Amino acid sequence: MRATAGRRPRVPVGGAVRAALVGLAVLLLAACSQVVPGTAVPDAAVSAPPGLETFYGQDLAWGPCAPFAATEEDRQIYADPALQCARMQVPLDYRQPAGRTASIAVLRHAAPPSPDRIGSLVINPGGPGASGIQTAAYLATSLTRTDVGRRFDIVGFDPRGVGASEPAIRCLEGPERDADRRDDDTDASPAGVTQTEAEEQQTVGLCAQRTGADVLANVGTRDVAADMDVLRAALGDPRLTYLGYSYGTRIGSTYAELFPRNVRAMVLDGALDPDQDPTAELIEQGRGFQGAFDAFARDCASRPNCPLGQDPAQTTRAYQDLTRPLISTPLPLPDGRVLSYGDAQQGTINALYVEAYWPRLQRALSDLRAGQGASLMRLADEYYERNPDGTYAPSQDAFEAIRCVDDPRVTDPGQSFARAQAYNEAAPFLDSGRGVSSARDSCAFWPVPPTSQPHVPQVADLSARPLVVSTTGDPATPYQAGVELARALNGALLTKVGDEHTAVFQNSPCVDDIATRYLVDGTLPPPDATCPAT
Repeated sequence: MRATAGRRPRVPVGGAVRAALVGLAVLLLAACSQVVPGTAVPDAAVSAPPGLETFYGQDLAWGPCAPFAATEEDRQIYADPALQCARMQVPLDYRQPAGRTASIAVLRHAAPPSPDRIGSLVINPGGPGASGIQTAAYLATSLTRTDVGRRFDIVGFDPRGVGASEPAIRCLEGPERDADRRDDDTDASPAGVTQTEAEEQQTVGLCAQRTGADVLANVGTRDVAADMDVLRAALGDPRLTYLGYSYGTRIGSTYAELFPRNVRAMVLDGALDPDQDPTAELIEQGRGFQGAFDAFARDCASRPNCPLGQDPAQTTRAYQDLTRPLISTPLPLPDGRVLSYGDAQQGTINALYVEAYWPRLQRALSDLRAGQGASLMRLADEYYERNPDGTYAPSQDAFEAIRCVDDPRVTDPGQSFARAQAYNEAAPFLDSGRGVSSARDSCAFWPVPPTSQPHVPQVADLSARPLVVSTTGDPATPYQAGVELARALNGALLTKVGDEHTAVFQNSPCVDDIATRYLVDGTLPPPDATCPAT
């Protein structure tokens, strides 16, 4: 089974912070007049908020999943006859339920007929921008013979604008994404800043042109959470049972605030702190990446022929010496492309999420030292979900669009400079050495306003306490964020010792046993519950 952490947050390239950590703010309560926090549905499978009765009462027409496949890999997975897919209709704008609609792709692996069946376990893998139907298909395979698979239908959905859902977010075509990856954005001079910002504005213009401003204005987490309650009702579940990874924890906390009495059980793994400023979150993420890099480097230094040398104190400098020459001289590859400095960083970050990838990263850096960049480029291509034919999954476009409406944006060049400087200090192995740029990222030029802001969710009426899982050395969503989310939701905290991003149903018997007991019968672990490294 592939890792269920979902899309990787994109890291800053050189001195310019081109993308922040996945959005962590939650719903602006007044932004969606048709869905009001605290107003749960009395008979949730039948009743609906005013104006939404047609959507809540729809029957999902289940059929084969083959039409939902975007890649050859998907086609192979979705050929499993145990998987069923459907499309669910939701308002594009909940303030205008009689207007344009969006079509949400849904996949399920049904539990066997049994009086012990509880309902549906709805899953989101993170991102934002990751495919929930793809993740559910993978996860169902490993859960089939477990108590979770026997008691729950495993259900995934592609959030609005993502994957097989329609309309989809579209910004850059394959050749344009390739060019964006090749581009050098480390120049901190006034001319370099002007060039970088012009490119960001061009990308924003393409997003608006190819996607539509009305779609971009309604792809945020506030709307995804509202869609998830429609899904709950369409599945026939009186209350929602949910498993969210990474950015999926934000969807979960938003849902808990919107529909506190509709929650049956909620596992939130790899948490985002909903009250933390996105810039502070970005800096903490940088520290997490540096910590993961240091752990990898120590392991590498203990092995023969480590490309970073045998002195752990010098590995950051050794990595910089390997990658910085790519700024001025990208490395030609056998397929005619070049390994850029940005791709070297992204490939490295991709491997740092999962300890099992460390040997791949060591080999890739050894190849780079020998003048070969294909191995590191493959890691970067996996991050960007580039297909062999040069096309891309739309996840990167969705990532940009969703975070730009989820986060307060940085429009002040001085603040952008300070943020980039703090990031370099937090993650020195990613410092380009070319100075700090004040270039603003695409969100500063986004054509529609944000729809969320950081705050503590108001969940006084929450019908079930969530289970929050946080890993001590998580490189992308630092451990303390899980502590804060559990406190905000009055949830139970499960600590997992390790260096990876997310843990539930990912080969930790301790974590899986606790999560299963909670999902099945609501049993929460004792305070200070901790699972060892695996």
